[in-house]
Amino acid sequence: MSMNDTQQNEQKLFYRSVVSLVLPMALQNLINVAVVSADVIMLGKVGETALSASSLAGQVQFVMTLIFFGLTSGAAVLTAQYWGKHDTRTIEKTLGIAMRFSIIVGVLFTTVVLLVPRQVMLIFSTEEPVIQAGIEYLRIVAISYIFMSITMVYLNIMRSVERVVISTVVYLISLITNILLNAVFIFGLLGFPKMGIAGAALATTIARGIELLITLIYAKKFNHTIRFNLKDLFVKDNLLFRDFLKYSIPVTLNEMMWGLGSSMNSVIIGHMGSSVVAANSVAQVTRQLATVIAFGIANAAAIMLGKTIGSGNIQKADRDSKRFIKITLITGAIGSMIILIVRPIAMMTLNLTHTAQGYLSMMMFVMSYFSLAQAYNTTMVVGIFRSGGDTKFGLMMDVVTMWGCSILIGALCAFVFELSVPWVYVVLMSDEMIKIPITTWRYRKKVWLKDVTR
Repeated sequence: MSMNDTQQNEQKLFYRSVVSLVLPMALQNLINVAVVSADVIMLGKVGETALSASSLAGQVQFVMTLIFFGLTSGAAVLTAQYWGKHDTRTIEKTLGIAMRFSIIVGVLFTTVVLLVPRQVMLIFSTEEPVIQAGIEYLRIVAISYIFMSITMVYLNIMRSVERVVISTVVYLISLITNILLNAVFIFGLLGFPKMGIAGAALATTIARGIELLITLIYAKKFNHTIRFNLKDLFVKDNLLFRDFLKYSIPVTLNEMMWGLGSSMNSVIIGHMGSSVVAANSVAQVTRQLATVIAFGIANAAAIMLGKTIGSGNIQKADRDSKRFIKITLITGAIGSMIILIVRPIAMMTLNLTHTAQGYLSMMMFVMSYFSLAQAYNTTMVVGIFRSGGDTKFGLMMDVVTMWGCSILIGALCAFVFELSVPWVYVVLMSDEMIKIPITTWRYRKKVWLKDVTR
């Protein structure tokens, strides 16, 4: 077989593997967006106060899930490479260590939200109707945080060892449950009382409970490759624990800084009025919709490149990384076009004030280029860099570009210079554009091409 034929076969195998991983993960991301979209659409029919309150209260879960994602992304640096070495026992121990941390975080968030919900909502808004509705939502949804601390970590680590279908099944069932129960509880169907925003919280909590139940059944009855045992929550392996902390702490801090930065954007926007908040909640959903495939590609890059590096084939990992960049640019551009297509439809469909509609038109245009930049940077940082253990770079970059640039200058524009909403929004959403030359420079240095297993 000639060198050209070998490269063609390698390329075909690569794209086949990408499709087998990306499609289930993109579908899962789409399902997650659909859950949020269901709340936005149904609560949008209730009114701007309910929509704004659920959006701002949801920032608590957003920050928590980013911590979970950080823990599992750090763990995946190890699990993907150990998967390439076929060392399943080390993967099981890594799962136990990650779960130990996530459950503590879930309990902590639940406790804070139940004890001081008003103080939590005051972080995001000063409007009393929004605060009261947010408190009502948080008091019901808080228990679901503990459910998620188990489900999300387990399913994310299963993805790192190419077990991606179970996540899609779990979240698809959860989506159907959530939408049906949303309709029943929010609008008072089938003889139930009309609960409004409390109904959305109850539907979400029940759906999360069903996710946990299915995940536990799968882990105990069907997954015979990577076994989950309660004793692994307390496993002692000092070397592995140090490796876990080495890669997980920077990633978790990175996700927290990014998540807190996104929440700080919501805080700044929240203090500019409920019309701005309502428009932004819709714009963020369209961004998530446009990036479902791009985020799937980033996760696939982390899995495939990590496995390839762990197996010792560094040159192939380098070639495959270039292919991932090409794919993400194409899908990112498609996502941008989707936002522009959805823009007039969203404005006609939702029950927003004339002012909020004006803000939404501007925000969705900003999101059309923001989502392309985010797709590129996510594939670089979350996919390519983390696959080889380069986890500290993303943390330093987000601190500089978000906290040192877009958030700081955006806050000054909003509260000191008192610029108009469009100008403030463009500044707040500028961080992904600033990151592009930085991530490109880091990629070309190739410091991420490293085997981190023992």
